[in-house]
Amino acid sequence: MEKVKIGIIICDRYKTCAGGKCLRSLKNREGAFDVYKGKEVELVGYTTCGGCPGGNIEYVPEEMKKNGVDVIHLATGMVVGYPPCPYVGYFKKFIEEKYGIKVVVGTHPIPQKYYTTHMALGTWNSDEWKELMAPTLTGEKTRLEYD
Repeated sequence: MEKVKIGIIICDRYKTCAGGKCLRSLKNREGAFDVYKGKEVELVGYTTCGGCPGGNIEYVPEEMKKNGVDVIHLATGMVVGYPPCPYVGYFKKFIEEKYGIKVVVGTHPIPQKYYTTHMALGTWNSDEWKELMAPTLTGEKTRLEYD
């Protein structure tokens, strides 16, 4: 079975998050983790961005790379927060360019309560946000399970 080593970087405003939704979705291969169905996954790093404007983004990927990371996931909290992280697109490009590590925006499925509010606000109407949120956009049934 193919093994994929992943790292997760969460938004610092959620630094006390226990990671329950991320770990549950990883186990169940839901949200952005559905691409790992049929694969063994090892979590080799879990940390925050370090706070705006993301000081840890400069250093954390290097540490994860030393641990054999194949893919870094920028947590769903960066997409669903109020407001969403204004740097998430830059973080993705920076990590991929500087470290040569694939980056996926998202971990667990977007919870329905966040989906409803952001759709009403028009937060994700741009092409950039549609692309960034795509890995975590699931059907309503799954979104409700993550409320």
